[in-house]
Amino acid sequence: MPAFDDTARDDTGVPVPVPERVRRVVSIVPSLTETVAVSAPGLLAGATDWCTHPEGLDVPRVRGTKNPDVERIRRLRPDVVLGNTEENRPADVEALRAAGVPVWMTEIRTVDGALASLRRMLTEACRVPAPDWLDEAARAWADAAPGEPRAAVVPIWRRPWMVVGRDTFTGDVLARLGVANVYAGHPERYPKIPLEELNAAGADLVVLPDEPYRFTADDGPECFPGTDVALVGGRHLTWYGPSLVQAPAELCERLAAARTY
Repeated sequence: MPAFDDTARDDTGVPVPVPERVRRVVSIVPSLTETVAVSAPGLLAGATDWCTHPEGLDVPRVRGTKNPDVERIRRLRPDVVLGNTEENRPADVEALRAAGVPVWMTEIRTVDGALASLRRMLTEACRVPAPDWLDEAARAWADAAPGEPRAAVVPIWRRPWMVVGRDTFTGDVLARLGVANVYAGHPERYPKIPLEELNAAGADLVVLPDEPYRFTADDGPECFPGTDVALVGGRHLTWYGPSLVQAPAELCERLAAARTY
């Protein structure tokens, strides 16, 4: 019988029975999938249909973050499943645990929190050494110089329009680069705001990522006439993982290139 560590607790404080040697990991969050695939090649035994990085990832798929195939995950016999409190529904997490599958939940709201959470996830839940890229990412963010102060709205969806609100990883990423989220004080984390209100919110910048809604130069900027728009990669704005190394430089370049369409 494998030995288990009954003292390991995930970010939510839940004890997770992780074996002393982890051989098979299923991730139900794209950021965590990339984190494991880059840090411990060969450990990943399954991922969601939305897990696109690293490119060419060839593992069994278990549907999406909001509707994981619990039975397929169970059949994959993972030593641990990796999830996130924002991305995954509590009901799915409980269903996996009820099926006898250990689930390690991350909870990430800031850049510093992401670096600490991923380090614990890799070393305690996956039983692998902390990778060098975590230190590289910490240095990249410590060296990141905020640009010209801007006040921004950050839509993540349209039809209906939804924006980044309070207490989010995305908001912290932008704040560290000198961009203040106009809706950081909203009671909801991802509020639905009518377009006319967005245009009257007092922002001098609109940040449009290419996920979860794929905003492009031809789809989104036209809704904000007279306001600078920055089109950014969603992976650099919203993902926590190896992309954190390049994110400060990539985002600063895109923010500096903001223009009125």
